[in-house]
Amino acid sequence: MLKYQSLFLIGLTFFLSSCSSIYMPNVPNTPMLTTQGELHASGHLSLKGNSSLNTAFAVSENLGIIVNGSIVNRDQKKKDFRQNLLEVGAGYFTNFGVENERILEVYAGVGKGNSDRTYKNQLSDGSISSERQEVKFNKSFLQVNYSSKKKRSLRLFGGDFPLNYGTALRASYLSMTDFVINNVAQSKEDNIFLEPVFFTRLHLSDVVQLQYTTGSNFGLKNRKYLKAGTSGITLGFVMNVGGLKLKK
Repeated sequence: MLKYQSLFLIGLTFFLSSCSSIYMPNVPNTPMLTTQGELHASGHLSLKGNSSLNTAFAVSENLGIIVNGSIVNRDQKKKDFRQNLLEVGAGYFTNFGVENERILEVYAGVGKGNSDRTYKNQLSDGSISSERQEVKFNKSFLQVNYSSKKKRSLRLFGGDFPLNYGTALRASYLSMTDFVINNVAQSKEDNIFLEPVFFTRLHLSDVVQLQYTTGSNFGLKNRKYLKAGTSGITLGFVMNVGGLKLKK
């Protein structure tokens, strides 16, 4: 338990110290696929208002496909931010361990997105000046997930709720295809991001789980606009249908 409390504090530290970026990472897809025909669907919401929807399907015993999407729409007094992102990918998964309770997944994919943010400043005469930044970008990523279905349990309200744990490391390359500020074209930027993620799932039933995720975002290039920024804590619901079950 102390280990996961430490991970929580690390994630919270990165969340509080994160800087503003024109790109907001979505929640990586961690479907924990185990066998052919398994279907995964999940929805996650971050404290920054990023809604992520992820799906996956095991087309064979070791091949999975994933589709991810996210939407951000935040209006604030001094800054508005919006983003849309869609990703598709495919990869390899395998199970190992005494009861096949450990899962390794490797996915690669591509995506497209757009974002805009508007900085607002109220002047002394009561009028508001603004700077509007608009970006379209392409994305490619490589991701490795490691998780376990070993059934440790949390006792709540007189019942036992099994817990799963996992981690993911995603490397993403983003490149701007269009970038304007107040309708004036700007120099385009690119960057490489490393995005480690830790997650815990609480089983509500054999199909539905509650997922808590904490993560970080690191940019490998020094950029003014397309830089490492918001990441941190998300909560969501996860559904897996048709997967392998551990012996009780």
